Amino acid sequence: MSAYTFRSSRPDQWVSPRPTRDPARGRAIHGPLVPMQQPGLLERLFSLR
Repeated sequence: MSAYTFRSSRPDQWVSPRPTRDPARGRAIHGPLVPMQQPGLLERLFSLR
């Protein structure tokens, strides 16, 4: 086997998307960053936010 790979065309944009260059633009498109773990019921009830 050889380490050489042959590609007949460019990869599709869905396969290799470009990252957003401006953080403000990404925030406007996708919204603010949110934590993956949401607070529990008791934490939401008794939080001082």
